[in-house]
Amino acid sequence: MSAGAPVPATNEAELDPEVATATGLRTGWTTGTCASAAAKAATSWLVHGVAPDEVEVALPSGRRVRFEVADIDPAQPYRCAVVKDAGDDPDCTDGAHVTAHVAWRDGDGDGVGAPSTELDGVGAPSTELDGVGTPSTELDGVGTPSTELDGVGALGQERVELAGGEGVGVVTLPGLGLAVGAPAINPVPARMIRAAIAEVTDRAVRCTISVPGGQAMAERTSNDRLGIVGGISILGTTGVVRPFSTASYRASVVQQLDVAAAQQAGTVVLSTGSRSDAAAQRLWPELAPVCFVEVGDFTGIALRRAAALGLASVHFVGMAGKIAKLAAGEMMTHFRRSKVDSALLAEVAAEVGASAPVRAAATATATARHFAEVCVAAGELGPLAALCGRAARACEAHAASEGRPALRVDVTMIDFEGREVLAHG
Repeated sequence: MSAGAPVPATNEAELDPEVATATGLRTGWTTGTCASAAAKAATSWLVHGVAPDEVEVALPSGRRVRFEVADIDPAQPYRCAVVKDAGDDPDCTDGAHVTAHVAWRDGDGDGVGAPSTELDGVGAPSTELDGVGTPSTELDGVGTPSTELDGVGALGQERVELAGGEGVGVVTLPGLGLAVGAPAINPVPARMIRAAIAEVTDRAVRCTISVPGGQAMAERTSNDRLGIVGGISILGTTGVVRPFSTASYRASVVQQLDVAAAQQAGTVVLSTGSRSDAAAQRLWPELAPVCFVEVGDFTGIALRRAAALGLASVHFVGMAGKIAKLAAGEMMTHFRRSKVDSALLAEVAAEVGASAPVRAAATATATARHFAEVCVAAGELGPLAALCGRAARACEAHAASEGRPALRVDVTMIDFEGREVLAHG
């Protein structure tokens, strides 16, 4: 980027409401809600001697919902499951048998056995963005949870001891708002489980949450990068899965950055998807997996969070279309909220003295991909490097706004197969 090239004012637009709320699609239930229902069913069996066919539990909002109880087996008393229905969300935990097994903590009754990990309380205060896993799934709210679940009180928190069993991950890194060594049962679901049990009994109960097959499910999430091993996380801030929730993705991005910062990472690598993420990991093999974050369209909030956390630098890896939008100052890069600026493409082509065919390609279509392909075919990568440079400066300006600390940003453009680096700036 030339010294005289202006840095554009940056903009971080919200998604169209129809995209953000995914209207017309069926909502589902979080693993946290399913765990609370399973826990209530198992506790009811323990207290009354009969397993219920269905149970009703409260969501953080206070709304009450009913669930059928599954996997009732007299040979395994006080163990019940709820089959997760994720609605129309592409969720790897859809159909999971979220299972609870309960026993009296005072030794009166059958023991739960040897659970893998324990969670005696809700742990350190969580950030409000307290979910992990596939970006589109269970992080469906970012507000402070309703206090209606807090009626269990301090005694209730002490009475119900939570543990993680098969298929529930164990926390191995700080930064998640949970203690290292604790099961990955996030604070809101933990409160929901305790509240559901307290509706049945005020005696001290030990509850083990498990998800058969959870370890295989976790391979399709970002849990390994977050230091969650052995299974999935029990998630949810509202109890409801809203399909393709943008709050979910945004929250996941923020949390991944929080975990990276907790590992004293000075540098993170942001990418826009799986191909750019794979390329990024090839480019910086010395960085730990926790340093690589797929931001999708949420580059703006990722940059602001990285700066707020005091990170020193960011590598951004993406393709021509996203980078062209960043170069124009558009930090929300969803196709419905920002367009490629063909005049900007023409400007960078002229800036580096590109040939007539390359300059013409800048405005020939509305896609940066066509422009990039013509540049590559002509052997003229200067315009693409200039575009990366402008994008980097715009990202730095966005990160530094509102008094946040300075953040160094560089931008790498890869081809559309994610195999080759086209330009860097």
